[in-house]
Amino acid sequence: MKLWGGRFTKETNQLAHNFNASLPFDRKFYSQDIDGSIAHVTMLAKQGILTDAEKEQIIAGLTSIKEDITNGTLEFNETSEDIHSFVEENLIDRVGDVGKKLHTGRSRNDQVALDMRLYTRDEVLAVDELLKELLTALLTIMKEHTETYMPGFTHLQKAQPVTLAHHVGAYFEMFKRDRSRLSDIYKRMNYCPLGSGALAGTTYPLDRNYTASLLGFDGPTLNSMDGVSDRDYLIEFLSALSTIMMHLSRFSEEVIIWNSNEYRFVELDDAYSTGSSIMPQKKNPDIAELVRGKTGRVYGALFSLLTTMKGLPLAYNKDMQEDKELTFDAIDTAKGCIVLFTGMIASTTFRKDVMEESAKKGFTNATDAADYLVNHGVPFRDAHGIVGQLVLYCIDKNIALDDMTLEEFQAVSPVFQSDIYEAISLKTCVEKRLTIGAPGKAVMDQVIAIYDAYLAE
Repeated sequence: MKLWGGRFTKETNQLAHNFNASLPFDRKFYSQDIDGSIAHVTMLAKQGILTDAEKEQIIAGLTSIKEDITNGTLEFNETSEDIHSFVEENLIDRVGDVGKKLHTGRSRNDQVALDMRLYTRDEVLAVDELLKELLTALLTIMKEHTETYMPGFTHLQKAQPVTLAHHVGAYFEMFKRDRSRLSDIYKRMNYCPLGSGALAGTTYPLDRNYTASLLGFDGPTLNSMDGVSDRDYLIEFLSALSTIMMHLSRFSEEVIIWNSNEYRFVELDDAYSTGSSIMPQKKNPDIAELVRGKTGRVYGALFSLLTTMKGLPLAYNKDMQEDKELTFDAIDTAKGCIVLFTGMIASTTFRKDVMEESAKKGFTNATDAADYLVNHGVPFRDAHGIVGQLVLYCIDKNIALDDMTLEEFQAVSPVFQSDIYEAISLKTCVEKRLTIGAPGKAVMDQVIAIYDAYLAE
């Protein structure tokens, strides 16, 4: 049954029907479609547009349809154009002509705008909850590794010593910002488009505020043309998902590097690794690599929708049907990546000994050696040159600064004394960095307490 068939004198070409139909993918929000219809008829009865008896009949029919779809006894057919048509057709079959009153004061334009908004709102909350689980896993790692020393990098070159807690904390901040973005999106999108009609509202005395409250919105949208044609919230959500995926991809890249034979910073759990079909020694970081790869897929959804929307005049255009498949795919992709990455990182073993040795051999304490000289009256520029000579000497001998004898230090500069060893120990280098946000244990403990309180909110 077509909801618009009265104007037409012959059937739609089958290929055109298939091209136009959205049921194969918009069936995904059947629950939201039915919830919106129940709120709509509840409002219609309140306004005297439907009788209470009609309302009860329609709601009973809608509820039974929702239950039957959920438990699998009602299957989707190929003849309905979209989820709205499918639900209404089945409603009329079950409750008779009273079911034909469901669509009073409503258009498919504001109906689909509502359904997509309800679905997206649910998914924003779902992604937020997954991010919270990831943050909980990261915080557990941080608590265990405030004294696990490792090299910090710039330009992928070893730079200064940090701790694993400090390094992981950088990602905690990223994903915390991601949650903040989701919260902002939820607030901006939480207005109800139902009642906008096709584009110009309706002559029926609808109570849009009541409908909005029934569905948990903060209020109705204030312009009916914008109400049916707004997809900003989807673009924002896809942008937020893209940023989340970018953060996951950056972390995945580091896990991949850390897992390499050259670094050996981590041992990935067997449950999150695969082997080679030909090389028995291999343990591949496939989950991290796939997260990195699937980031482009989510980016593609964002750019696709931006491109679709860029030339559309007001109000609704069929082009907007293209918002669904790519958004559904991007949401499912991002959620799957968050879940798998959380499991992977939570089960990863961090090689403390290898990390610490790497920090020593990478001369990450060279800056602290220069600071030692400065604190003993040597101008910084001279101190920089002296330590550069020390590094060249160590490279030639294949040793770390910590391995030099006092005589070797003093051969380059007599300023060095026996306290140089304590001054350039990784523990000292890290512990004396005590400004908030630095890797020193005292301030890291403060930050961890702040994160604990944040996750408990």
